[in-house]
Amino acid sequence: MTEPASYDIKVNGEIETVIAPAEETLLTVLRERLNLTGAKRGCDQGVCGTCTVLINGEPVRACLTLAALCEGVEITTIEGLGRPDQLSAVQQSFIDAGGIQCGFCASGMILTVSSILNNNPEANEDDIREAISGNICRCTGYAKIVEAAVNAAGQMGGASR
Repeated sequence: MTEPASYDIKVNGEIETVIAPAEETLLTVLRERLNLTGAKRGCDQGVCGTCTVLINGEPVRACLTLAALCEGVEITTIEGLGRPDQLSAVQQSFIDAGGIQCGFCASGMILTVSSILNNNPEANEDDIREAISGNICRCTGYAKIVEAAVNAAGQMGGASR
């Protein structure tokens, strides 16, 4: 490992000063240095989607992203999407539709769905299925997740089925 470097990243609207080796991933920085544990460590290969965060509103695999290269971008984690007393429409839809079972994939799924609905308010079921295709869920069979996403799209003024 290289010597630790100091750099600033913007996470959930707050500037955080990080002191970490340059090769440390965003996932490690979020979880171990900033105590933001919503993004999960799954495959560590960018395949499962459990580590998904938003960078400038787009889903990104935090396990493959070097934190030191994140200066000047806006990082949003599940912790920054809503507040416990005021969940986002997508978070609430996942709860209402039963789209969360074990919870391991939930933050990545919710952030991915939030991104597609923010970028395409008219997203339909096929668009949503394509958007979440890179996020693995082992519990739900995806039906409740897609239902939650479609419901959220309707609540946000977009298309439904």
